[in-house]
Amino acid sequence: MAQQEQNNRKEKSELHPRNKHRSRYNFKQLNATSKELKRFVFKNEHNDDSIDFADQDAVKALNRALLKYFYNISQWDIPQDFLCPPIPGRADYIHYVADLLGSSNKGKNPKGANVNILDIGVGANCIYPIIGHQEYGWNFVGSEIDPLSVDSAKRIIEANKPLQGAVEIRQQSSRMGIFRGIVGGRERFDAVVCNPPFHSSLKEAEQGTRQKWRNLGGNEKEVKHVLNFGGNKAELWCPGGERAFVEQMIIQSEQIKNQVLWFTSLVSKSANLKSIYSALVKANAFEVTTVQMSQGQKVSRFVAWTFHDEAAQAEWAKGWKVEPKIKTEDKGL
Repeated sequence: MAQQEQNNRKEKSELHPRNKHRSRYNFKQLNATSKELKRFVFKNEHNDDSIDFADQDAVKALNRALLKYFYNISQWDIPQDFLCPPIPGRADYIHYVADLLGSSNKGKNPKGANVNILDIGVGANCIYPIIGHQEYGWNFVGSEIDPLSVDSAKRIIEANKPLQGAVEIRQQSSRMGIFRGIVGGRERFDAVVCNPPFHSSLKEAEQGTRQKWRNLGGNEKEVKHVLNFGGNKAELWCPGGERAFVEQMIIQSEQIKNQVLWFTSLVSKSANLKSIYSALVKANAFEVTTVQMSQGQKVSRFVAWTFHDEAAQAEWAKGWKVEPKIKTEDKGL
């Protein structure tokens, strides 16, 4: 590996400078956008408007209002017990990926349909394509192994005109496949994003859900009813957990290294970084960077790697500058 850079930003409470969710939720504005949300809003002990974040229906209603108000997505829903993503944190990932692409383009973040992003494990919520397309105009391919998630993501796209023709969902048929069966032989992607399964077993996933429920103030007697709160089993765990998934992703990334500019993946457990870096050395990645993000007291990060040197990155970025063809009217001249 010719260069390895760990871009660790200091822990901070604020989000990315371009993140639309840097301020507290403005429930007055959101309530005006969504009548559904209004019934879940109450005054907390600090006399501030809030919702019960342990209530799945309330969190869904908040997400619908945020997506409608900030991203012009009027129809959004997910099946019961599937992952309901925290939108501010998901938006941060997209904005930092934009900066990453900009680092290959003399600091200018690319926008428009010439940019193609692959979302590994797009999920039932389709959140990264929504934010990435609405913020930057990027096109997305989302891969997903769970048929219910595939159907849900497709319904979201079909129900929202801004996403139609800009986001494609592909079924992954192989549990061992990440890029195989998804990336065509001649396809090129400017970046890959991924939120890998966190836990290594169903038991570990259930323990994590119990702890999350307690942190949200849930009643221990009710825990049996919420063991899937915050994610379907397929979204929460895989054999070997996050570390094994990302390492397999690295191995397979080498096989399509000329078809992708930047590979990225969220890494929730900092203890997994050492093993992931070792895998990247074995794969002969040219450049590796770790971007830290924070939302309040929660700190997260993603690891990014490329097989392209500086000259190759600059050459790749030229494709973003190609102007789309403009149709002209035939005036009979």
